[in-house]
Amino acid sequence: MFTIMDKLKLPADLGQAIAQYRADNKLSAVAVARKAGRSRTVLHKLERGDDVTVTSLFDILRAMGLSLSLQKAGMPTLDEMQRRFADEDDEDGHAA
Repeated sequence: MFTIMDKLKLPADLGQAIAQYRADNKLSAVAVARKAGRSRTVLHKLERGDDVTVTSLFDILRAMGLSLSLQKAGMPTLDEMQRRFADEDDEDGHAA
């Protein structure tokens, strides 16, 4: 599970963090999509990590009261590596 302060390195990470934030703050998909001027389909695509336009991303973030900031990626931490490979284990059903 992602928190709002986790480093997001993949579209799926961003989508999961947005979905988690929305759930934690009891923001309905209908309300967020309406405020963003986007469809629920676009919001759900973003939350799945599918491609959406940059404009749609920013509209949805703005509607949720969020913004993006950039930072140098650097080397992954041990915790990030363990989570990354644990995710692969879950998908395959066995250790890599």
